[in-house]
Amino acid sequence: MKNLIQTPSIKEEIILLSEETDRNYWANRLGVSSEVLKSAVRATRSIMLNQVTAYLNQQKVKISIS
Repeated sequence: MKNLIQTPSIKEEIILLSEETDRNYWANRLGVSSEVLKSAVRATRSIMLNQVTAYLNQQKVKISIS
């Protein structure tokens, strides 16, 4: 019988915004300001790195098209 439970091979990273040092770390890592990072978290309603980066990449595409 096959194992039906799939374990993720990559650990999901969570963006923490509560402390200024955490905000600055994630903003620098993603190449955005802390305000843009907070806006992205609010817009996605998620603190998962993959969802926030997907949103930020989508926003960059929209800006370059305009």
